Amino acid sequence: MARWDRHRLRGAAARILAAGRNAADPSRLLQAHLRLTGGGLRVAGSSIPVGGRLAVVSAGKAAVPMAGEAERLLGAFLSEALAIATAPPSIPLDRTRTLVAGHPLPDRRGIRAACEVERMALGLGRNDVLLLLLSGGASALLPAPAKGISLGDKVRLTSQMLRAGATIHDLNTVRKHLSRLKGGGLARAAAPARVVCLTLSDVVGDDPSTIASGPTVPDPTTYAQALAVLERLAVLPRAPRRVRERLEAGARGEAPETPKPGAALFRRVETHVIGGNRLCLEAAAREARRLGLRARILTSRLEGEAREVAQVLIAVLRECVDGDGLAAPPLCLLAGGETTVTVRGPGHGGRNQELVVAAAEPLSTFPAHAVVASLATDGIDGHSQAAGGVVDQESRHRAAQLGLAPAASFLAGSDSQGFLAPLGDLIVTGETGTNVMDLTVLLAGDAARRV
Repeated sequence: MARWDRHRLRGAAARILAAGRNAADPSRLLQAHLRLTGGGLRVAGSSIPVGGRLAVVSAGKAAVPMAGEAERLLGAFLSEALAIATAPPSIPLDRTRTLVAGHPLPDRRGIRAACEVERMALGLGRNDVLLLLLSGGASALLPAPAKGISLGDKVRLTSQMLRAGATIHDLNTVRKHLSRLKGGGLARAAAPARVVCLTLSDVVGDDPSTIASGPTVPDPTTYAQALAVLERLAVLPRAPRRVRERLEAGARGEAPETPKPGAALFRRVETHVIGGNRLCLEAAAREARRLGLRARILTSRLEGEAREVAQVLIAVLRECVDGDGLAAPPLCLLAGGETTVTVRGPGHGGRNQELVVAAAEPLSTFPAHAVVASLATDGIDGHSQAAGGVVDQESRHRAAQLGLAPAASFLAGSDSQGFLAPLGDLIVTGETGTNVMDLTVLLAGDAARRV
């Protein structure tokens, strides 16, 4: 029987990650949740009558494939359709107008796109339906700054928060209170039309109020909480003056809050999560078992500093190898979610690359062949063109042979890509057209000599 050495484990890791990522194919997910009926639409199990116009807005990293599938499913039933994407469409769209906007930092193209979406929503009547198709990145693609806030203010604040290690929950809590469309604002603009939103989740826990900053759901957060986020990240003293003034005025009750749970407008609004990280983990686990590995899903809620998360995951894998864990080798442990990186230097990389580079040192003394691989399902990991990276128990030794500094030096400069690229250990997929956070696999096989 073939040994489970590092080469075989690396091949298995690639196939397992591919299976997980493919499970989030937006076209296939939309097919399963949207169809025409005699009287209107069947959406995620609900019957939606359409007595007037049917308008479709697709926004996010999966905007184009979701718009294309909506065209195929709805055909001439579509009255108006708009897609807001990160790049020009890679497939032909016959009934959908496509606008490109900036991500992760919003730009003026996004302002124009948001105004177009707002115009469409405001023009709908009671018998009309707005079908909203959201995926990761939609929040940045549709910036509609509140009165008194400029795009420059939002760009500067978003950059400050990202560099401070803000989670997507942090970002959205603040952005909802600086926007006209986020935090239920789009549902308010479309009222009294019927609004149906189908989303691919790119947030831990799949909370609809956080996905794309919740444009169609009540906002449970407040101005006071937005201020608290900026204080915790030590960003508030450096935040743009107009941002501070708006949030402080809102906390004093001098600016209107976002729509809250129980508001009457939400009686004609439905929001359904049709795909997320857990779906990918389950597909990855099936592939691991097919390959002959014992598979265990650890969590779909992975959060925290990437380098610290790596140490915990390696400790769990080591327990399994020592016979005290969830399963014995050959095994595959799976985790999903979204870690964060506090930028400490001018290098290149991202949270997935940082996680695997942080795993290189503890893996170097591992008693078994072992591999750690991690990628962003959208294909873009942080400040790089790679999706993620992979290391094994010999990565430290191979790096030393090439004359590279220890992994810790690259981590200190936030340059995880600089460590992985010379080893040929970057995972490069290009933009995938979906986004359901990150996938991390940890594999252990047969006993190995120490390097």
